Amino acid sequence: MSAPVTRLGLQFAGYSFPGVPDAGIFTRVAEVAVAAENSGFDSLWTMDHLQQIDAVGDREEPILEAYTTLAALAAVTRSAKLGVLVTACGFRNPALLAKMVTSIDVISGGRAILGIGGGWHEEEYHAYGMPFPSTRDRMQQLAEAVQICRAMFTECAPEFAGRHHRIAQPLNSPSPISRSGPPILIGGGGERVLIPTVAKFGDACNFFGAPATVRHKIEVLTRACESVGRDPDEITKTWLGHVLISDNEQELQIAVDRLARLYHLSPRATRGFALCGTEADVLEQLANYRSVGVDGVIVTVLDSGDVDYVRRVGETLRKGFDD
Repeated sequence: MSAPVTRLGLQFAGYSFPGVPDAGIFTRVAEVAVAAENSGFDSLWTMDHLQQIDAVGDREEPILEAYTTLAALAAVTRSAKLGVLVTACGFRNPALLAKMVTSIDVISGGRAILGIGGGWHEEEYHAYGMPFPSTRDRMQQLAEAVQICRAMFTECAPEFAGRHHRIAQPLNSPSPISRSGPPILIGGGGERVLIPTVAKFGDACNFFGAPATVRHKIEVLTRACESVGRDPDEITKTWLGHVLISDNEQELQIAVDRLARLYHLSPRATRGFALCGTEADVLEQLANYRSVGVDGVIVTVLDSGDVDYVRRVGETLRKGFDD
Protein backbone atom coordinates (compact mmCIF):
# COMPACT_ATOMS: atom_id res chain seq x y z
CA MET A 1 0.00 0.00 0.00
CA SER A 2 1.23 3.51 -0.79
CA ALA A 3 1.50 6.10 1.97
CA PRO A 4 -1.95 7.12 3.22
CA VAL A 5 -3.32 10.47 2.13
CA THR A 6 -3.60 11.28 5.83
CA ARG A 7 -3.31 9.44 9.11
CA LEU A 8 -4.38 12.14 11.54
CA GLY A 9 -6.38 15.19 10.47
CA LEU A 10 -8.13 18.05 12.27
CA GLN A 11 -11.30 19.55 10.83
CA PHE A 12 -12.32 23.13 11.62
CA ALA A 13 -16.06 22.81 12.04
CA GLY A 14 -16.88 26.01 13.92
CA TYR A 15 -15.54 29.53 14.11
CA SER A 16 -17.45 30.84 17.10
CA PHE A 17 -14.77 31.45 19.71
CA PRO A 18 -15.89 32.93 23.06
CA GLY A 19 -14.47 36.39 23.55
CA VAL A 20 -13.01 36.59 20.04
CA PRO A 21 -14.47 39.31 17.77
CA ASP A 22 -15.04 38.66 14.08
CA ALA A 23 -11.84 40.52 13.21
CA GLY A 24 -9.85 38.05 15.32
CA ILE A 25 -11.36 34.81 14.04
CA PHE A 26 -8.60 33.92 11.59
CA THR A 27 -5.87 34.83 14.07
CA ARG A 28 -7.29 32.16 16.38
CA VAL A 29 -7.71 29.69 13.51
CA ALA A 30 -4.06 30.17 12.55
CA GLU A 31 -2.96 29.69 16.15
CA VAL A 32 -4.91 26.44 16.40
CA ALA A 33 -3.59 25.25 13.03
CA VAL A 34 0.04 25.77 14.03
CA ALA A 35 -0.52 24.05 17.38
CA ALA A 36 -2.24 21.14 15.62
CA GLU A 37 0.58 20.75 13.13
CA ASN A 38 3.18 20.79 15.91
CA SER A 39 1.30 18.24 18.03
CA GLY A 40 0.98 15.49 15.44
CA PHE A 41 -1.81 16.35 13.01
CA ASP A 42 -0.63 15.77 9.45
CA SER A 43 -3.64 17.37 7.74
CA LEU A 44 -6.00 20.30 8.33
CA TRP A 45 -9.52 20.50 6.91
CA THR A 46 -12.30 23.04 6.58
CA MET A 47 -16.02 22.35 6.08
CA ASP A 48 -17.65 23.53 2.88
CA HIS A 49 -20.59 25.35 4.39
CA LEU A 50 -21.63 28.94 3.79
CA GLN A 51 -23.72 29.17 6.95
CA GLN A 52 -23.48 27.04 10.04
CA ILE A 53 -25.24 23.68 10.22
CA ASP A 54 -27.29 22.34 13.13
CA ALA A 55 -24.82 19.56 13.96
CA VAL A 56 -22.16 22.16 14.78
CA GLY A 57 -23.95 25.19 16.17
CA ASP A 58 -26.48 27.93 15.65
CA ARG A 59 -27.33 29.01 12.11
CA GLU A 60 -26.24 32.60 12.87
CA GLU A 61 -22.74 31.67 14.07
CA PRO A 62 -19.80 32.94 12.00
CA ILE A 63 -18.26 30.61 9.43
CA LEU A 64 -15.40 31.24 7.03
CA GLU A 65 -15.49 30.20 3.36
CA ALA A 66 -13.55 26.97 2.96
CA TYR A 67 -11.06 27.63 0.18
CA THR A 68 -10.05 31.18 1.03
CA THR A 69 -9.39 29.92 4.56
CA LEU A 70 -7.23 27.07 3.24
CA ALA A 71 -5.21 29.48 1.13
CA ALA A 72 -4.52 31.58 4.20
CA LEU A 73 -3.59 28.47 6.22
CA ALA A 74 -1.15 27.48 3.49
CA ALA A 75 0.85 30.60 4.31
CA VAL A 76 1.03 30.02 8.08
CA THR A 77 1.67 26.25 8.19
CA ARG A 78 4.69 24.25 7.04
CA SER A 79 3.95 20.54 6.71
CA ALA A 80 0.26 19.71 7.18
CA LYS A 81 -1.75 18.80 4.12
CA LEU A 82 -4.74 21.02 3.41
CA GLY A 83 -8.21 20.01 2.25
CA VAL A 84 -11.93 20.62 2.41
CA LEU A 85 -14.03 17.86 3.99
CA VAL A 86 -15.81 17.88 1.69
CA THR A 87 -16.36 20.30 -1.17
CA ALA A 88 -20.00 20.50 -2.23
CA CYS A 89 -19.58 19.93 -5.96
CA GLY A 90 -22.59 22.11 -6.75
CA PHE A 91 -21.06 25.21 -5.17
CA ARG A 92 -18.34 25.71 -7.80
CA ASN A 93 -17.72 25.01 -11.46
CA PRO A 94 -15.42 21.94 -11.40
CA ALA A 95 -12.82 23.49 -13.72
CA LEU A 96 -12.62 26.54 -11.47
CA LEU A 97 -12.42 24.20 -8.46
CA ALA A 98 -9.45 22.41 -10.02
CA LYS A 99 -7.75 25.76 -10.55
CA MET A 100 -8.39 26.76 -6.94
CA VAL A 101 -7.02 23.50 -5.54
CA THR A 102 -4.00 23.72 -7.82
CA SER A 103 -3.32 27.26 -6.62
CA ILE A 104 -3.40 26.11 -3.00
CA ASP A 105 -1.09 23.24 -3.95
CA VAL A 106 1.42 25.70 -5.42
CA ILE A 107 1.12 28.16 -2.52
CA SER A 108 1.63 25.36 0.03
CA GLY A 109 4.45 23.57 -1.77
CA GLY A 110 2.43 20.50 -2.73
CA ARG A 111 0.20 20.03 0.31
CA ALA A 112 -3.28 20.30 -1.23
CA ILE A 113 -5.90 17.56 -1.13
CA LEU A 114 -9.14 17.75 -3.10
CA GLY A 115 -11.90 16.57 -0.79
CA ILE A 116 -15.22 16.45 -2.63
CA GLY A 117 -18.76 15.15 -2.22
CA GLY A 118 -22.22 15.51 -3.67
CA GLY A 119 -23.44 18.24 -1.31
CA TRP A 120 -26.46 17.80 0.93
CA HIS A 121 -27.48 20.95 2.83
CA GLU A 122 -30.45 22.05 0.75
CA GLU A 123 -31.10 25.16 2.86
CA GLU A 124 -27.74 26.66 1.85
CA TYR A 125 -28.29 26.05 -1.84
CA HIS A 126 -31.59 27.89 -1.75
CA ALA A 127 -30.31 30.69 0.51
CA TYR A 128 -27.43 31.40 -1.89
CA GLY A 129 -29.54 31.13 -5.01
CA MET A 130 -28.09 27.87 -6.29
CA PRO A 131 -30.13 24.99 -7.71
CA PHE A 132 -30.37 21.85 -5.59
CA PRO A 133 -30.64 18.90 -7.99
CA SER A 134 -31.94 15.46 -7.15
CA THR A 135 -29.66 12.98 -5.39
CA ARG A 136 -29.15 11.13 -8.67
CA ASP A 137 -28.11 14.27 -10.50
CA ARG A 138 -25.79 15.35 -7.68
CA MET A 139 -24.04 11.98 -7.77
CA GLN A 140 -23.64 12.29 -11.54
CA GLN A 141 -22.29 15.81 -11.11
CA LEU A 142 -19.82 14.51 -8.54
CA ALA A 143 -18.46 11.79 -10.83
CA GLU A 144 -18.05 14.28 -13.67
CA ALA A 145 -16.41 16.88 -11.41
CA VAL A 146 -13.85 14.35 -10.18
CA GLN A 147 -12.94 13.40 -13.75
CA ILE A 148 -12.58 17.03 -14.78
CA CYS A 149 -10.39 17.84 -11.79
CA ARG A 150 -8.20 14.79 -12.37
CA ALA A 151 -7.78 15.73 -16.03
CA MET A 152 -6.86 19.32 -15.18
CA PHE A 153 -4.35 18.14 -12.58
CA THR A 154 -2.56 15.82 -15.01
CA GLU A 155 -3.14 16.98 -18.62
CA CYS A 156 -2.10 20.08 -20.52
CA ALA A 157 -5.38 21.07 -22.18
CA PRO A 158 -7.99 18.39 -21.44
CA GLU A 159 -11.43 17.98 -22.90
CA PHE A 160 -14.49 16.48 -21.27
CA ALA A 161 -18.16 16.43 -22.17
CA GLY A 162 -20.67 14.99 -19.75
CA ARG A 163 -24.32 15.36 -18.98
CA HIS A 164 -23.78 18.17 -16.47
CA HIS A 165 -20.31 19.59 -17.13
CA ARG A 166 -17.95 20.12 -20.01
CA ILE A 167 -14.52 21.66 -20.54
CA ALA A 168 -12.85 22.75 -23.76
CA GLN A 169 -9.08 22.53 -23.33
CA PRO A 170 -8.67 24.76 -20.26
CA LEU A 171 -5.13 25.61 -19.23
CA ASN A 172 -4.10 25.03 -15.63
CA SER A 173 -0.81 26.86 -15.24
CA PRO A 174 1.04 26.70 -12.94
CA SER A 175 0.46 22.99 -12.68
CA PRO A 176 0.30 21.06 -9.40
CA ILE A 177 3.59 20.31 -7.66
CA SER A 178 3.21 16.55 -8.14
CA ARG A 179 2.81 15.14 -11.63
CA SER A 180 -0.16 13.07 -10.44
CA GLY A 181 -1.77 16.14 -8.92
CA PRO A 182 -3.33 16.54 -5.47
CA PRO A 183 -4.93 13.35 -4.15
CA ILE A 184 -8.71 13.20 -4.38
CA LEU A 185 -10.75 12.21 -1.34
CA ILE A 186 -14.42 11.45 -2.02
CA GLY A 187 -16.63 11.71 1.05
CA GLY A 188 -19.87 9.88 1.77
CA GLY A 189 -21.15 6.38 2.28
CA GLY A 190 -23.82 5.81 -0.36
CA GLU A 191 -23.44 2.20 -1.42
CA ARG A 192 -25.18 2.19 -4.81
CA VAL A 193 -23.42 5.13 -6.49
CA LEU A 194 -20.99 6.99 -4.26
CA ILE A 195 -18.77 4.13 -3.08
CA PRO A 196 -18.47 2.76 -6.65
CA THR A 197 -17.39 6.28 -7.66
CA VAL A 198 -14.65 6.09 -5.03
CA ALA A 199 -13.57 2.73 -6.43
CA LYS A 200 -13.26 4.18 -9.93
CA PHE A 201 -11.77 7.60 -9.28
CA GLY A 202 -10.75 8.19 -5.65
CA ASP A 203 -7.43 8.19 -3.86
CA ALA A 204 -9.18 8.29 -0.50
CA CYS A 205 -12.64 8.04 1.02
CA ASN A 206 -14.25 9.17 4.24
CA PHE A 207 -16.85 7.42 6.36
CA PHE A 208 -18.39 8.03 9.76
CA GLY A 209 -20.19 5.92 12.32
CA ALA A 210 -19.34 3.13 14.74
CA PRO A 211 -16.61 0.59 13.87
CA ALA A 212 -19.15 -2.00 12.67
CA THR A 213 -20.67 0.54 10.28
CA VAL A 214 -17.28 1.54 8.94
CA ARG A 215 -16.25 -2.11 8.50
CA HIS A 216 -19.34 -2.66 6.38
CA LYS A 217 -18.62 0.41 4.21
CA ILE A 218 -15.04 -0.76 3.65
CA GLU A 219 -16.31 -4.20 2.65
CA VAL A 220 -18.65 -2.56 0.12
CA LEU A 221 -15.72 -0.53 -1.20
CA THR A 222 -13.58 -3.64 -1.51
CA ARG A 223 -16.22 -5.36 -3.62
CA ALA A 224 -16.63 -2.24 -5.75
CA CYS A 225 -12.89 -2.17 -6.36
CA GLU A 226 -12.90 -5.81 -7.35
CA SER A 227 -15.65 -5.15 -9.89
CA VAL A 228 -13.50 -2.52 -11.66
CA GLY A 229 -10.22 -4.40 -11.30
CA ARG A 230 -8.67 -2.05 -8.75
CA ASP A 231 -6.63 -2.87 -5.64
CA PRO A 232 -8.58 -1.47 -2.65
CA ASP A 233 -5.30 -0.93 -0.80
CA GLU A 234 -4.62 1.94 -3.20
CA ILE A 235 -7.41 3.90 -1.49
CA THR A 236 -6.91 5.52 1.91
CA LYS A 237 -9.89 4.83 4.18
CA THR A 238 -10.55 7.58 6.69
CA TRP A 239 -13.08 8.04 9.49
CA LEU A 240 -14.57 11.35 10.60
CA GLY A 241 -15.74 11.91 14.15
CA HIS A 242 -15.53 13.85 17.39
CA VAL A 243 -12.97 13.43 20.16
CA LEU A 244 -13.96 13.98 23.79
CA ILE A 245 -11.03 13.48 26.20
CA SER A 246 -11.33 13.98 29.94
CA ASP A 247 -10.09 12.29 33.10
CA ASN A 248 -13.08 13.68 34.97
CA GLU A 249 -16.28 11.72 34.37
CA GLN A 250 -18.51 14.66 35.28
CA GLU A 251 -16.75 16.94 32.77
CA LEU A 252 -16.87 14.18 30.17
CA GLN A 253 -20.61 13.71 30.64
CA ILE A 254 -21.18 17.45 30.15
CA ALA A 255 -19.29 17.25 26.83
CA VAL A 256 -21.21 14.13 25.79
CA ASP A 257 -24.51 15.85 26.58
CA ARG A 258 -23.48 18.88 24.47
CA LEU A 259 -22.62 16.67 21.52
CA ALA A 260 -25.81 14.64 21.95
CA ARG A 261 -27.94 17.78 21.74
CA LEU A 262 -26.22 18.85 18.52
CA TYR A 263 -26.84 15.49 16.86
CA HIS A 264 -30.26 14.92 18.44
CA LEU A 265 -29.09 11.61 19.91
CA SER A 266 -29.09 10.02 23.31
CA PRO A 267 -25.87 10.37 25.33
CA ARG A 268 -25.40 6.60 25.10
CA ALA A 269 -25.65 6.64 21.32
CA THR A 270 -23.30 9.62 21.18
CA ARG A 271 -20.62 7.72 23.08
CA GLY A 272 -20.91 5.00 20.43
CA PHE A 273 -19.70 7.12 17.52
CA ALA A 274 -17.18 9.46 19.15
CA LEU A 275 -13.71 8.79 20.53
CA CYS A 276 -14.68 9.37 24.13
CA GLY A 277 -13.19 8.99 27.61
CA THR A 278 -9.73 9.07 29.14
CA GLU A 279 -6.68 9.10 26.90
CA ALA A 280 -6.39 5.33 27.34
CA ASP A 281 -10.06 4.88 26.40
CA VAL A 282 -9.65 7.02 23.30
CA LEU A 283 -6.57 5.11 22.16
CA GLU A 284 -8.40 1.80 22.63
CA GLN A 285 -11.32 3.08 20.54
CA LEU A 286 -8.92 4.35 17.87
CA ALA A 287 -7.37 0.87 17.75
CA ASN A 288 -10.85 -0.56 17.16
CA TYR A 289 -11.28 1.66 14.09
CA ARG A 290 -7.86 0.74 12.79
CA SER A 291 -8.67 -2.96 13.25
CA VAL A 292 -11.64 -2.71 10.85
CA GLY A 293 -9.49 -1.20 8.11
CA VAL A 294 -9.32 2.53 8.81
CA ASP A 295 -6.00 4.01 7.64
CA GLY A 296 -6.52 7.48 9.08
CA VAL A 297 -8.90 9.55 11.17
CA ILE A 298 -10.05 13.14 10.78
CA VAL A 299 -11.45 14.56 13.97
CA THR A 300 -13.35 17.55 15.23
CA VAL A 301 -13.59 18.98 18.72
CA LEU A 302 -16.44 20.79 20.41
CA ASP A 303 -14.40 23.93 21.14
CA SER A 304 -12.27 24.30 18.03
CA GLY A 305 -10.64 27.48 19.32
CA ASP A 306 -9.23 25.79 22.44
CA VAL A 307 -5.55 25.62 21.52
CA ASP A 308 -4.49 23.57 24.54
CA TYR A 309 -7.21 20.98 24.01
CA VAL A 310 -6.42 20.61 20.31
CA ARG A 311 -2.78 20.09 21.27
CA ARG A 312 -3.78 17.40 23.77
CA VAL A 313 -5.92 15.62 21.18
CA GLY A 314 -3.08 15.61 18.66
CA GLU A 315 -0.50 14.36 21.12
CA THR A 316 -2.87 11.62 22.29
CA LEU A 317 -4.01 10.34 18.92
CA ARG A 318 -0.51 10.44 17.48
CA LYS A 319 0.36 7.62 19.91
CA GLY A 320 -2.19 5.45 18.15
CA PHE A 321 -0.20 5.69 14.91
CA ASP A 322 3.27 5.18 16.36
CA ASP A 323 3.77 1.76 14.83
